[in-house]
Amino acid sequence: MPHEGEATPRISKVQDRGWAWVVLVATVLVQALTLGFPSCVGVFFKDLQYDFRASNSETSWFPSIMTAVLHAGGCESILVERFGCRVTVMLGGLLSGVGMVASAFSKSISQLYITAGFITGLGSCFSFQAGVTVLGYYFIRRRALANALASTGVSIGLTLWPLISQYLLDEMGWRNTFLIFGGVMLNCCVCGAVMRPVPDKPPGPTLKSCPEQSREGACLSNGSTSCHEEPLHPSKRAACFQTLQKYLAFDIFCKNKGYQIYTIGVSWMVIGFVLPLIYLVPYATLNGVEEHKAALLISIIGFINIFMRPMAGLLSGLSIFTGRRIYLFSMAAMLSGLSNLICAISSEYSVLVFYCIVYSVSMSVIGALIFQVLMDVVEMDRFSSALGLFTILESITILIGPPLAGLLVDLLGHYRYVFYASSFFMISAALFMGLSFCTMEAKNKLKETNKPPPETPSKGKYTEVPTELDHDRNGPPTVVYVTSI
Repeated sequence: MPHEGEATPRISKVQDRGWAWVVLVATVLVQALTLGFPSCVGVFFKDLQYDFRASNSETSWFPSIMTAVLHAGGCESILVERFGCRVTVMLGGLLSGVGMVASAFSKSISQLYITAGFITGLGSCFSFQAGVTVLGYYFIRRRALANALASTGVSIGLTLWPLISQYLLDEMGWRNTFLIFGGVMLNCCVCGAVMRPVPDKPPGPTLKSCPEQSREGACLSNGSTSCHEEPLHPSKRAACFQTLQKYLAFDIFCKNKGYQIYTIGVSWMVIGFVLPLIYLVPYATLNGVEEHKAALLISIIGFINIFMRPMAGLLSGLSIFTGRRIYLFSMAAMLSGLSNLICAISSEYSVLVFYCIVYSVSMSVIGALIFQVLMDVVEMDRFSSALGLFTILESITILIGPPLAGLLVDLLGHYRYVFYASSFFMISAALFMGLSFCTMEAKNKLKETNKPPPETPSKGKYTEVPTELDHDRNGPPTVVYVTSI
């Protein structure tokens, strides 16, 4: 096979070396521009509320729509398979830039929902998810390291966006600031341009995915292929079922108790998880803290995340936590909920700084483990479809959380109740996940003592699933680390 002999040397030159590190830097910037961006929304909260004469609930729909659409994958994976990571990242950057420029001319809060909320959120989703996906093709042996380094982009964005936003807001107002943000978001197109496809071995003649070997272009391992697997004559119903089965793992949700518990627990948890990032700045300014010092609070959270996320990832990799990461994750959620009580009790700036430190530590552990625990619970060959359903349910609860908190502020008249509500969701989710997995493990141990151990572990049992890929395989990865929180 002459094609194989030609492709293999090219792969060895780009994977885990050379241009792969350029792609990693581009991915760090993409995550800083996309995932870190919603952290600055709280800086504009009071100005938007004043200009549009909107209530807290109405104003909070803007960041909630943006964050929910940003975390909702699925459509992005279809674009990656059809057009590749490079085109998807660039399309996302274009949408994000257009959305922010259009939002600068919004005449009502409802128009802001569409422009900055949906369009910018959708573009950020495309760029972020595709940017993380391409790392799986450029890194094989150092994939874990690459994803850990890429996740620091989120922390960098959390650190810089609030400070830049507050400065620009004071100098030129929120509309001109959004215009500048539109131009900044277009840098995702530049980052996407360097994510060129990785050539892969063309499949052998026995595979059905390339019925025409003579077609122009080779199969590319970043999801952009010139050959597609096409069933002969599938019915529309069967094709729809196959699509849902591929991207939404309803069968796993019904059969795998661990996945079921974890998905419900995280979906409940994120209702309260995102609230401090949106309401911390308005809460501080309402209690007499200067606007620059209030914006600095979010930057403190991001700065600590830069160092704590890699440390949390290394800590969770210790052998003592093998099979017990869910409990470490539940403890971090519990700590986050308890820290919100500190913020609600006192609004003094020194207390708020202490709160940001504690909250950032818990946030780092949650962000580092949220998808690692999912890999432990679900078989790796079904992880991508399990991740699709997981992120969709997560984005739905993210969408409803901030508006409900805004309604609570409108009814009770103070932002401290938002932090009480956040504590309730975080603590209850932590108790639900921790106790449920503990009970499930106890039942499994009891069953094992009463009967011979099965040859293969039950799907409903929480087990440690190996995540290391075969180093000799150069094909597309089954799964990539996605760090969306």
